[in-house]
Amino acid sequence: MRLPNGYGSVVKLSGNRRKPYLVRKTIGWKYDPVTKRKIQQFTVIGTTSTRAEGLQLLAEYNNSPFRCSVSSLSFEEVYKQWSLEKYPSVSASSRRCYQAAYELCQILYNRTFKDIRLIDLQYVADHCNKNYPTLKKLKILFNQLYDYAMKHDICTKNYAVYVDIQKYQSKNNIQYLREKLSDSEIEHLWQRQDDRYCQIILMLIYNGVRISEFLELRKENVHLKERYFDVISSKTKNGIRCVPIAAKVLPFYKIWYNSVPSSLYLLHTNAGKPFSYRNFYDHYYKPIVQDLAINKTPHCCRHTCISLLAAKGVEQTIIKKIVGHSSSMSLTEKVYTHFDIQELICAIDKI
Repeated sequence: MRLPNGYGSVVKLSGNRRKPYLVRKTIGWKYDPVTKRKIQQFTVIGTTSTRAEGLQLLAEYNNSPFRCSVSSLSFEEVYKQWSLEKYPSVSASSRRCYQAAYELCQILYNRTFKDIRLIDLQYVADHCNKNYPTLKKLKILFNQLYDYAMKHDICTKNYAVYVDIQKYQSKNNIQYLREKLSDSEIEHLWQRQDDRYCQIILMLIYNGVRISEFLELRKENVHLKERYFDVISSKTKNGIRCVPIAAKVLPFYKIWYNSVPSSLYLLHTNAGKPFSYRNFYDHYYKPIVQDLAINKTPHCCRHTCISLLAAKGVEQTIIKKIVGHSSSMSLTEKVYTHFDIQELICAIDKI
C-alpha cells in the first residue's frame, strides 16, 4: 500500500542486519550543482526488525514527533543532555566524578537508551575492574541518568536501582586514604614550612577541608582579619560552611593571599590561575611527600585534622561543623546547635 505524500517511508537496507528496515521522513530538498538535480533530505527516525514494526514506528512519529524522537536517543545523547542541565549546579569535583564514571560506560555509548536493560548496566559494573567507592559513583550516575530519562519520557523504568555493587564492598583499594599523618610526618612538613607548597599541605592539615574545596577557594571568600573562610562550593550541600583558620598557619594564608594580587584565587599558579587537582597533585604535592617518604594522599590531611581535633577533646558536633560532616549529625544536633565562628576558631587552635 502506497503511503501518503509527506508521511514518510520504510526502506530495507542491504546486507545482513539485525534491524534492516530504515524508517525515515523527508524534511526538505537540496540542489546538487553537479547533477543539477534536487536531492531529498531525510531525518532518520529509527531502524526496526520488520517492515510492520517500521510502519508502526512511522505512525507513532507522525502522531507525536517529539516523543518518538526522544525515545531513540542513545546513552551518549542522554548523558550529554543531562550534563547540560546538571553540571551548572554542581561543583567541579562532582563534575569530574560524573565524567570519570561516564568513561567506564563506553560499551553503552551508542546503545538506544530505552533499550538498555539491567544486564547491560550490571555488565559495566562487573567488568570495569574498579573498587567499591568508584562503583558507588557509577551507580549514582546511572540513577541520575534514569531519573532524567524518565522525567523526559525517554524510558519508563529505572533499571539502575537494581544494579548490584554490594558484592564488591570488600574491594576497596583506597583504604589508605583513611590514614592520618603521624606526628613525625607532620614535624617533617613543619621543617620545610618555607616551601610554599609545603605550606598548602600544612594548611590542609589544620583546616580539614576537601582538596577540591581548597583549590577552588576564591579570595573574596577568605577573611584573614576574622580568621575564617567560606566554602561556597562543595561536594555535598552540607559542605557549605565557614571554616576557621588556625593561628599557626595564618601566616601561610597571608603569603598566598598577597603573592599574586591580581589572582582571584587564594591558591594559584605563578600566572594567578587556579590549580587543577591533577596539576597540584602531580607537580607539587607528590614530589614533596615522596621526598619526605610520606605515603599519604591529600585526603589524608582531612582525616588528620579530624583525628587531631578528637585527640584534643573537641566535641564531635564542633568537629562535624568544621569539616562539613553535618550529614552524619543527629536531628537534635542539626536543629538545636549553632556555633559562633569564634568557638570554631578556639577549637582549631587547640591542635
